[in-house]
Formats: sequence, structure tokens, C-alpha cells
Amino acid sequence: MNSMNTNYSIRDEIRDFWSERAATFDQSVGHEIFSEAERKGWQRLIRKHLGEGQGRAALDLACGTAVISHLMHSAGFAVTGLDWSDAMLAQARAKAKKRGADIRFVSGDAENTMEPKDSYDVITNRHLVWTLVDPASAFKEWFSVLKPGGKVLILDGNMGKETWVKGLQKLWTKVTGKPPASHMSPEMMARHQKIRSRVHFSSQMPAEAVVDLLRQAGFTDIVVDRKLSDIHWAQARKMPFLRGLERMVQERFAICARKPG
Repeated sequence: MNSMNTNYSIRDEIRDFWSERAATFDQSVGHEIFSEAERKGWQRLIRKHLGEGQGRAALDLACGTAVISHLMHSAGFAVTGLDWSDAMLAQARAKAKKRGADIRFVSGDAENTMEPKDSYDVITNRHLVWTLVDPASAFKEWFSVLKPGGKVLILDGNMGKETWVKGLQKLWTKVTGKPPASHMSPEMMARHQKIRSRVHFSSQMPAEAVVDLLRQAGFTDIVVDRKLSDIHWAQARKMPFLRGLERMVQERFAICARKPG
């Protein structure tokens, strides 16, 4: 494993972890979309905060296999999907080709995109912020890449927060000797936890903490939207019982913020 190399950083570890997940990423509920009800929920959320695309330029950061990129494309945005995992980008390009979607994909770092300043109307990302080593610096980068008046839409959650369902899951494991159903192997789960322990939001990531960093980066008109039950209910119906129950009670949110101008 490259961890013996002193130049192998937490950020390399994050990239390699998601590269290994790429081949099976779309098989998991909560990653790809498995029902029309969930698709409509995401479309509702995007239009609520960003409006119709009308050809506006959108940058989908850490796009992975391009689930959000495709939703944005369907809403009429001119989409660029950026990810630093070549394996994820290969899956994304294949999916876009199969669907006939005109989405531009580039290899890049969400914390240092190398995209031109003042060039995007919208930035989106899902389940990215918790992986950031330096979110304050990343938010400043996103601010600079957005056009004046542009918006960022963050889709994430306080996944580290304990819920009563997690207590049930632990009891289930203690009684049966079986871990709750998961889309990751025990080895991958251990790597996931190791990564989580070393990023900025290593324990909890309340929306208020994200809002504070966005405000420090210069964003205004910040809105926290927790009304995502239509999406989570559609996802939960496709999950094993305890995982579905956990999805319904987790503290998940969308945060929309604007660059003044």
C-alpha cells in the first residue's frame, strides 16, 4: 500500500479510495437514482434553488459517476463535471455517451479546480464537503470561480451525528453477531473511517459550521434547506429496513449560497 510512502497524503488516500469504489458506485442506493420518485425529488430541489438552466454554465465538483451532472443537464444547464479520480471519470464519460448527454468532463481537484475565475453561473456538489481537508480554502476557490451573482448548491449532511437508528444497528450487531447491511466490505468501511478521522469535519458536520465557512469566504444569502423527505423516502424504499430507517432520520441538508454582484 502506498501509505509507506511519506509523500502519500490523506488527499491521495481519498482519491484512491473513491477510485476503487468507482466500478460498483452506481449499484448503491443514494449514489445512482433508482426510482422516478427520487429523480423528481432531485429535480424539484435543483429548480427550487437554481431555477431553470437556460444554458447557464454549471460546474459539478467531485462529480463521480455524474449523477448530479445528469440532473443538472436535464434542467438545461451546460455542465462541466470535475473529479480527480480517473476511474470515476471513465464511468461518467461512458454513462454520458450511453445517454447521449453533452457533458464536459475534466480531471481536477475540487479544492483547486484550475478553472477560469468568474466563469460559472452555478457550482454543485454532493457528499463532497465532508471529505475536504481545507474547506475554508476550497470555498474561497469556489467563490473565485463563480461569476458575480452565481450560486453554489451543496448537498450533504451531518453523517457523523449519532441517531437512535444507529443505536438499533449496534444492538442488532450485538445480538446477531452480524453487521447491518452495507454497500461496502469491512475492509473498505475501515478505510472510510480512517479517512473520516483525518479530514476537517472528522466527527460531525452541522450545517451551521458549513454556513460559517461559506460566509467567511464571502458568500451571502445563505439558505439551509432540510426539506428533503421526498428524496429520502424514495431512497429508503429501495434500502434494507434499518438502512432505510437511518436515511429517514439522518441530518441531511442542502445549502445554497450566492456570490454578491
